[in-house]
Amino acid sequence: MNNNENVFDSIKGKLIVSCQALSDEPLHSPFIMGRMAKAAMLADAGGIRANSVEDISEIKKNVDLPIIGIIKKVYQDSDVFITPTMKEIGLLYSEGVDIIALDATKRVRPDGKTIKEIFPEIKERYPDQLYMADCSTYEETMSAIELGFDCVGTTLNGYTSYTLENDLPNLKLIEKIVKHSHVPVIAEGGISTPTQLKQVFQLGVHTAVVGTAITRPMEITKRFVNAITDYY
Repeated sequence: MNNNENVFDSIKGKLIVSCQALSDEPLHSPFIMGRMAKAAMLADAGGIRANSVEDISEIKKNVDLPIIGIIKKVYQDSDVFITPTMKEIGLLYSEGVDIIALDATKRVRPDGKTIKEIFPEIKERYPDQLYMADCSTYEETMSAIELGFDCVGTTLNGYTSYTLENDLPNLKLIEKIVKHSHVPVIAEGGISTPTQLKQVFQLGVHTAVVGTAITRPMEITKRFVNAITDYY
C-alpha cells in the first residue's frame, strides 16, 4: 500500500478509469479486467477503480497504479450495495487497495446502521486506510467530510431514489462541493465525453473517474445503435 499522501499526489489532475464488469456482462472476468486496466495505464491513466478482490488481485499483476477498491454486493432490504458491510471492508483491506470506496449516502445499510453510525467503527478497526465517500448529494458529502473520509465523490448522484432526476454529470453539484470541501473531490458519474471531463476539471476537482464510456463496450455500442434507430 502506498504512502497516504503520495496516493493523492499521484492521482491529482489525472484520470481514473473504472474497470468493472458485473456477472451478467460479457466482459466479466478478472483476466479481462486486468488487461483493461493495463490498457488504461498505457494510455496514461493515473489510477484504477475496481470491483471485487478477484479483479483487484489480477489488476495489481498488470498495473502499478493507485487502486480505488470496492465490492458490490446486494443485500436484502437495503439499497446500499457499494462496499455495504464490515465484511467487504475487511476483504478490501486484506487485499491492500490504496483507497476503499463505500456508499456514504443517508440510506440505511444492510446491518441496519447509517454511515454516521458505522464509519467511526470502520475507522477504529482500520485506522491506516484511506476512504472515499460515494455520495449522491451535497449534504452527504459534507457529512462524510465531518465523519473523517479522506476524499468525497459524486458517484451516486443520479442513482439514489432522491436524485434520479438529476442530469449527469451534475456540474452544479460538483462546483458546490469543490467550493466547500477541504478534502479531495473526485468527480464520478455520467462523464461520457472528453469535453465533459474537461468541464469537471475546470471546476477544480482533484481527479475524476470515467467508467462506462471507456470500459463497457456493450453500453458504448448501445449509444451508437440508439443514434441510428430511425434509419432501420
